Amino acid sequence: MATSSAMRSLIRLRWKPCWLNSNNGIRMTQALNNQVALVTGASRGIGRAIALELARQGATVVGTATSDAGAQAISAYFAEAGVKGAGVVLNVNDAARCEAVIDETIKTHGGLNILVNNAGITQDNLAMRMKDDEWTAVIDTNLSAVFRLSRAVLRPMMKARGGRIINITSVVGSAGNPGQANYAAAKAGVEGMARALAREIGSRNITVNSIAPGFIDTDMTKVLSEEQHTALKAQIPLGRLGMPEDIASAVAFLASPAAGYITGATLHVNGGMYMG
Repeated sequence: MATSSAMRSLIRLRWKPCWLNSNNGIRMTQALNNQVALVTGASRGIGRAIALELARQGATVVGTATSDAGAQAISAYFAEAGVKGAGVVLNVNDAARCEAVIDETIKTHGGLNILVNNAGITQDNLAMRMKDDEWTAVIDTNLSAVFRLSRAVLRPMMKARGGRIINITSVVGSAGNPGQANYAAAKAGVEGMARALAREIGSRNITVNSIAPGFIDTDMTKVLSEEQHTALKAQIPLGRLGMPEDIASAVAFLASPAAGYITGATLHVNGGMYMG
């Protein structure tokens, strides 16, 4: 049956991205009201989008950066958005500082309900040329630090009998990528660790999940040539790069009560480039 002009107009009016409304185009559902979240690597890109989305949904968010300037930038974008949050300095490879940031967050805000392990690095090289320090640096930051932070939040979350641990991994952890043996190993390791933790602490109402982004439109992809962009898009059934907000929406869902029965899962957000 042909769709009438009036019906098409109605569909256009009703069908818009779920994060848009009349409040400057930003969703303000307050689904995470009274929750406290810690987001690592939050000064830009995906981490920034995640921190803002959680705050817009009502959470008080502590975002981390590796420098004072980065932490100040986080505090500034929270203030500009009119939401609750602040930036702090954290090197995720500093075990003592990780513990201190978590303790300070709990002391200041009365708890910690959501941990988003987003901070990560790359040091790409073909395996036969990869130096031990290139391997170790990526494993330390992208895998060991995720374990360290997750371990540090377990006791307060178990005491509260609830919590969310959400790890940002990568399509590379499942599909592989030449020159990224260290990165692929770390991201696959995080997903395996998440499943193990999910089994350990599920009885305390703590969920542990991973989100594996595909190619996302960030500063890293903006430097690519038009030819490289075209080649990337050719691998993606949806025909476009993802946006940081696509990942942020997935994180907000897994942090919300709506995802209370999901744990040990990896949510692939990649436009269909990997279907596993």
